[in-house]
Amino acid sequence: MRKRVSNPFMLALKAYNLSVEIHHHAAYQLVFSDDTPFQSTLDGARHERIHGFLIRPQIPHHCQAEKGSLSIFNIEPYSAIGRNLSNRFPAEAQYLVFPQPAELWNFFNLNTTAPGVQAVVDALVAMGTPEASDSRIAEIAEYIHDNYQETGITPRMLADRVFLSPSRLGALFKQQMGSSLSKYLLWTRLRQAIYRALSDREASLTTIAHDAGFYDLPQMNKYMYEMFGMPPKAVKYSSDLIQIY
Repeated sequence: MRKRVSNPFMLALKAYNLSVEIHHHAAYQLVFSDDTPFQSTLDGARHERIHGFLIRPQIPHHCQAEKGSLSIFNIEPYSAIGRNLSNRFPAEAQYLVFPQPAELWNFFNLNTTAPGVQAVVDALVAMGTPEASDSRIAEIAEYIHDNYQETGITPRMLADRVFLSPSRLGALFKQQMGSSLSKYLLWTRLRQAIYRALSDREASLTTIAHDAGFYDLPQMNKYMYEMFGMPPKAVKYSSDLIQIY
């Protein structure tokens, strides 16, 4: 079961009654609620009754929303969207807090009457969706989308498909797609695993891991926690898809 999306470097979830321990991860993360305020600890500072925050990668944080739901966006830091977000942080700032929804809408230059989740999605996507100008890079991206579940994908194998050396393919791919081949493949697998976990509630996490191209469930656990700060179990049983693409 696959879900093609227009941007390979952004994942969006809606989490219910969320409470997680202090953690950090590799993605930029935007968290917001347009109705019920929540509390969070960001880089050691506690913030009560806020409506959102945006953090850089690897910033320790904790989030607790015992009532209502939170929209959570995880964004690849080296993607066009991630680089754009980085440029919008004030100098030396590690995170931004939005005490009221209107401040989040203002950050994205949105109409404050009723912007909603979809307007935030549109604003993020507008920051940059990678497009391969080289047909060889487009072919490799399409191959990854169609074959991410294969565990034998290697830089050499991909390079041979388009008659390039692995180093040349890697350089061209990162230049045009905003991420390394390995990160692109990892994000593709994680995105598909999350979609499967939330759209097929009967499938076991072990099955989902294998079908997404991971060697086993522990490997998927490791990468999902590193990238998003949440294990697959928490994603599967405490979240839902935001149908945005």
